[in-house]
Order: sequence, then structure tokens, then C-alpha cells
Amino acid sequence: MPDMEFYRGKRVLLTGHTGFKGAWLAKILTDAGAEVTGAAIEPPTDPNLFTLSGVKNKMNSLRVDVRDRAALEAAFAKAKPEIVLHLAAQPIVRASYADPVYTYETNVMGTVNVCECVRKSGTVKSFLNVTTDKVYENREWVWGYREDEPLDGYDPYSNSKSCSELVTHSYTKSFFNDLGVAVSTARAGNVIGGGDFAADRIVPDCIRAVSAGKKIDVRNPNSTRPYQHVLEPLFAYLMIAQKQYEDPSYAGSYNVGPDEKDCITTGQLAEMFCRAWGKGAAWQTKNDHGPHEANFLKLDCSKLKSTFGWAPHWSAETAVKKTVEWSKIWLKDPSKVPACMEAQIREYLS
Repeated sequence: MPDMEFYRGKRVLLTGHTGFKGAWLAKILTDAGAEVTGAAIEPPTDPNLFTLSGVKNKMNSLRVDVRDRAALEAAFAKAKPEIVLHLAAQPIVRASYADPVYTYETNVMGTVNVCECVRKSGTVKSFLNVTTDKVYENREWVWGYREDEPLDGYDPYSNSKSCSELVTHSYTKSFFNDLGVAVSTARAGNVIGGGDFAADRIVPDCIRAVSAGKKIDVRNPNSTRPYQHVLEPLFAYLMIAQKQYEDPSYAGSYNVGPDEKDCITTGQLAEMFCRAWGKGAAWQTKNDHGPHEANFLKLDCSKLKSTFGWAPHWSAETAVKKTVEWSKIWLKDPSKVPACMEAQIREYLS
């Protein structure tokens, strides 16, 4: 685990802080005493975790679109960051089919702009670009992809994140190595947790359905994914960023995913959710014959484990239970969300 005392007083610039993962990460960092500057567009959903978390008043939250390099440069000039965590993205596979140009502009040119700001900053020592497990050329095989496998995402989202990886690698070889900036990319599996309100994601779809008294529609119940609680990759990101700050030899690319037993089908995840929710929750298969999505996807996280001694803390079933716990608190009394987040973070760290 990262030494959270390391982050006390550190100047951290976080892109995408108004999103699901970004809001959780902003909460963790501000509670640890970091000086956090966020650069992101308006929260992408209503409701949204950034507002519910109460983190806005504990950080410098800037409305910056990563496609706007001038605005991003101004944010860097103001923050003078030592550490940059790049999470801003268009993260939905189906949305990338609907608007591929916006997806590429955000995920590729957004990364170019962040890299350019890091290059010019003069203050950044540690830079982490968060991508996805979907960057690999998916061959639908049964074993996990490793960091040295070919990159070639199929759909516009996955492909744009593959491109983001290549942009980062080029900037590292061309500029960052000479500048003394330690750079890593982190390829995380599918995350679940309280506060995700995005469309076309299985757990938010589950919550919307059961809270409306309906059956959960599951598009692809046999698709296998590396499901993990959102706190798993977030603390891995912080660990990588800390370690490479202290010793640049740790820089590289890292998969962040669950153990083999928690690479489960979407149908199994829906079943776990229904058990945790209770009250007659049920799901049904309803394939809407949408665009192509990978059927089988696993990650081999041996590198992260052997390098840092890292291991997942929560099983997929525990992750679902924690998501249900958060969701029921939010539905009953949204003012208690910050306390719930703090309690879950403490429990995870314990």
C-alpha cells in the first residue's frame, strides 16, 4: 500500500476529478493532506459523486477540458504540481461508437496536452497516466494479458486508450527520461463502487433498476471481466506514483486487476448484486444487439505483485456488498455519503 503520509503537503494535479474514479481519488488525497488541484469538465452525470462527496471545498477545482491546452497550461502554472495523475477520459465503450471524434480528441489529444504540460512544467517528478484493461489486442483467450502484449483496442474507446499509451511512451523516450520525470501507465480492470451513475455500466444499471422496482436487464451475461472495487486501483495508482517519485526505476506499465477467482461473468456479478440487495431483486437477459464488445477479458497482474508486493484486498463479492451499502445510504440520506466513503476507505486500509 502507499504511505499516505507521503502525500501530506504534496502538490498533486488530478485530471478528471469530477468523474467517478476521480472523485474517490480526490477524496482520498484531500483527506491525506495533499494540496490537490483538479482539472476537469463539469461532472458528467446528475447526480454525481463529486458533488455528493463534499470534496469540492477541500481542493482547488478548476473547470478545464483537457482538449484545451491553453487552459490546461494555466492550471499547471497555478498548481506547480510535483505529481500528476491523469484520469480525464471519455470512458464508455458504447459512447465511443456514438461519438468517436470526441472520444479520440479527449483520450488521445487530451493525453498529448497533459504530456506537453508535464514536459514544460519544470516541477513534475512523477506522472501516472491511467488507461484501461481494454488497451490490449483482444484475442478472446482464457488467460490474462501481460504488459508486454500487443496494444490494439477494437472499439474507438479501447483504441483511443491504446493510442494514449503510445503517446505516453513516446513522450517518455523523447523527453521525460532526459528531464528526470518518472512516468508510468496503469491499465485497470472494470471498477465498481458507490457513486458510479454512468449509463451503460452494469452496476449503475442494477441500481437504477432495483430502485425503480424493475428487473435488471443484462446485455451480455456470459461476458467475463476483471471486476474490482474502485479503491483497489486507486490505491495502486497512489502506490506507483509514490514509488516512482522516490525511485524512478519503478516507472513502467502496470496491470491492476483482481485475482483469477474474481474474473467473473456479468451474469455472476448481477447474481451477487441481487443477493446483496435483497428485497426480491432479480435480473434477466435482454440483449439489445448493440455494437461489438469483447466477450472475454482478464489481466495478469504478476508484475504489480512481484514489484511492490501488492495484492487485492476485497473479493468481487465484497466489492458488490460495499457498492450496495453505499447506494442504500445514498438513497436514504445523501448527506451521509462523505461519512460512508470515509468509513469504506478506513475499512479498506485496515
